[in-house]
Amino acid sequence: MSLPSVSIDAQRGLRVAAWPRVGVRTPLLVGLGVLLACLFVVSLAVGSVSIPLGDILKILTGSQGERATWTTILFKFRLPKALTAVLAGAALSVSGLQMQTLFRNPLADPYILGISSGASLGVALLVLGGVTVSGAAFLGGLGLLGSFGIVVAASLGAGSVFALVIFIARRVSNSVTLLILGLMFGYITGAAVSVLLYFSAPQQIQAYLSWTFGSFGGVTWDQLTALAPVVGVGMALAALTVKPLNALLLGEHYARSMGVNLRRARLLILVSASLLTGAVTAFCGPIGFLGVAVPHLARAGQRGADHRALMPLCALLGASLALVFDLIAQLPGGNVVLPLNAVAALFGAPLVLVIILRRQSARGPFGA
Repeated sequence: MSLPSVSIDAQRGLRVAAWPRVGVRTPLLVGLGVLLACLFVVSLAVGSVSIPLGDILKILTGSQGERATWTTILFKFRLPKALTAVLAGAALSVSGLQMQTLFRNPLADPYILGISSGASLGVALLVLGGVTVSGAAFLGGLGLLGSFGIVVAASLGAGSVFALVIFIARRVSNSVTLLILGLMFGYITGAAVSVLLYFSAPQQIQAYLSWTFGSFGGVTWDQLTALAPVVGVGMALAALTVKPLNALLLGEHYARSMGVNLRRARLLILVSASLLTGAVTAFCGPIGFLGVAVPHLARAGQRGADHRALMPLCALLGASLALVFDLIAQLPGGNVVLPLNAVAALFGAPLVLVIILRRQSARGPFGA
């Protein structure tokens, strides 16, 4: 990684980082955009009921399709699920990139501050804390109590941990200390969930475990209208963190010497990442793998560490992989739906291993 040159700003009296012009690889972005569009259309076409691509285009453009049932399947189930997968994949990938750079830890993921654990505790209190819900009802749609209550419980849990993290972040000057505190929050909430699981009935445990598997298919249009704006705000804030993240690549002391307000930058990064992570977890469950793996794949494709290039790459690549994993989980043509988290790790981890090993053998240590 090339070091930034340093210039003197005569008006402000501050040293600012003049980063080398590492432009976004336009062909790569265009290719990923085309791939994402193709995967999006495929996700609408395949499933337990196959819909021809020609009829999908007719339905989307307002023309009459051959079967009214296809219109119902497309608009009520597949279209919101595909949009949710795109939003969730992009959000988790960008927040994972932010966390890895902020803490300078290649193993950091969006859930490292305990946001997911807080959401899990909220859902556990609802499902395991005295509310009797059968596993079959949970999987098939719990009605108003389930579809709305699960989201509210997860949002309150994630929001509580988020508020606690932000409160402490304003008073802690060291990112390592903040990282340790976030891990402790995760351990505490995880312990509370374990206690609830220990004293719960088998049906309640099954209902809770079904939520932890993760899914894009349970998000309705009403919920999507709440998820999309939150993700949009989180993405907009993430775009504002590009310059601080570039400065943090060489450490907090260097960033401070460049005139970066570390407290303000860290707070903005945490708010952005927490909004993205909390929203996705509340509506889709704790989706793993994407947040920790996609930033590494983006670095391998970009061959650089400039966040002006990495952030859009992470968004496009994360959205594409989310659609791929959802397609695999559905087993098109069958009635079995595999756990999304298991599919993501089972098929995604070997891909990351191959890319990392090939790049390390060709160019040296990963990330160099």
